[in-house]
Amino acid sequence: MPAQLPGIAALAVRRWRDGHWEEARDEVAEEAPVALTFNSIPHVVMLATPRDLTDLGRGFALTEALVAAPAEIRAAELKQDGEALEVALSVPQERLAVLLAQRRNLTGRTGCGVCGAETIAEAIRRPAPVASGGAIARAQLAQALRELRGWQTLGASTGSLHAAAWVDWQGGIRLVREDVGRHNALDKVVGALLEQGADLQQGFLIITSRASYEMVQKAATAGIRLLVAVSAPTALAVRLAQQANLTLVGFARDTQQVVYTHPERVT
Repeated sequence: MPAQLPGIAALAVRRWRDGHWEEARDEVAEEAPVALTFNSIPHVVMLATPRDLTDLGRGFALTEALVAAPAEIRAAELKQDGEALEVALSVPQERLAVLLAQRRNLTGRTGCGVCGAETIAEAIRRPAPVASGGAIARAQLAQALRELRGWQTLGASTGSLHAAAWVDWQGGIRLVREDVGRHNALDKVVGALLEQGADLQQGFLIITSRASYEMVQKAATAGIRLLVAVSAPTALAVRLAQQANLTLVGFARDTQQVVYTHPERVT
């Protein structure tokens, strides 16, 4: 058997197939608690697939508006002590007051995008409108959707991970991140782009999940102008996308797409 990819565990199972039992091995996604700290101060513990974790930390800091600009993330380091995982982020001292005010005391479970928020205002944050411009031809979007499955290495092995993809305006997939949490996958993509110094105006996101409110919130906070989801949006997500000047596409397949807001970006 080839070496396992990080984030996957190979487990012995008993499988019923073709009318008989067989002893086999099954590939299962790992899920681990990951502490995010800022200047050594604990902020939140996220349940995540344990790979690309510095990407997760950088992306989370930006999409949750914990920093005002990418340049405020001075460093992101993965620390491991036994099974304990920590992403240690370094930010300017003046940001600490903001971080302490937004400090979350609950675990961020894999299905939870705003776990630990203490007020409605904190949970239902309204990002500034994204910039105008940016567009992709429908045929190029369909091509990206067809190609995305080939990038989902972990998902193909386990069947239980979400993916987020960064796609340029010509429909070329530039990078993909996977995670058991849909919002973690999005944050990992944003964090990877920040590490590369990429321009977040030069592409858009495809996510293999529903477009719930926090997914639109995160994308708009990062200044991303188009979010394409393979599943449905929520009404709250649609309203936020409309207010944020963000184009939201749902039920995205190579043969169909439903554009909910600002349709001028899908030509």
